[in-house]
Amino acid sequence: MIKIESLGFAYKRRTVFDRLTLELRPGHIYGLLGKNGTGKSTLLRTLMGLLFPDQGSIEAFGYNPSKRHPEYLQEAFMVAEEFYLPSVSVPRFMKSNSPFYPAFDEAQFWEYLKEFDVPVSHPLDQMSYGQRKKVLISFALACNTKLLLMDEPTNGLDILSKSQFRKVMASVVTEDKYIIISTHQVRDLESLIDYITILDDGEIRFHYDMGTIQDVLHFGFSFEKTLPQDTLYSESVLSGLAYIKKAAAGEMNAGKVDLEMLYKAVNLNGPAIDQAFAVAAS
Repeated sequence: MIKIESLGFAYKRRTVFDRLTLELRPGHIYGLLGKNGTGKSTLLRTLMGLLFPDQGSIEAFGYNPSKRHPEYLQEAFMVAEEFYLPSVSVPRFMKSNSPFYPAFDEAQFWEYLKEFDVPVSHPLDQMSYGQRKKVLISFALACNTKLLLMDEPTNGLDILSKSQFRKVMASVVTEDKYIIISTHQVRDLESLIDYITILDDGEIRFHYDMGTIQDVLHFGFSFEKTLPQDTLYSESVLSGLAYIKKAAAGEMNAGKVDLEMLYKAVNLNGPAIDQAFAVAAS
């Protein structure tokens, strides 16, 4: 389990977190959403032990990331949005870095590269940004760490590569692995994420699994451009209105959760969303 309690962090005069509390369990892919500047990347870096909180604590499967114990670092990997790869061949990169990760699987690494159609004969500095990102993602997955942190992993990937990414990620989830993906590209990942965490103003604004969301909220569409009385959020789309309302007892949900709409609803009508979940939990 990963427990974050009363976490506080500030960059000089700008406070990012103030008493942020969150609990994460293994076996899930967490989607970390939020506006720019709300601390998504900062939270990932703090979990990785790259930044140190001003107050509060983090315990990740028995370790404090700030202590940077080798035993913890070999079980955690972060794919940053901005990254640097040296001017070496792919095999050289693998041989230089894989010894730091005891569970690294070379066969998996080459299989992921094949799945992503990466030109492994090219030196890393001669690859495009998207190709280098796919090398890094492939290496991260082959490390088989307990904790995998990914900051905007689909940025720089083309449409086919995004589909390949979803396919690969769906195959790596295990009951003891924590995967946290920070993203603005919710459409790219909504079929993959099974837990939604929304950050806002340094706090956890929303934190529910997809099953609970589907039990509490109904995502519907109206061609007549009329809305149910208990609508919580709506927006105009081609030929009608898309809406979110409270799910009635025994009501069959109209379809999958629309993460983009959910995110907007939490930000624009948060109190009503909170009340819907509070009533469902009572």
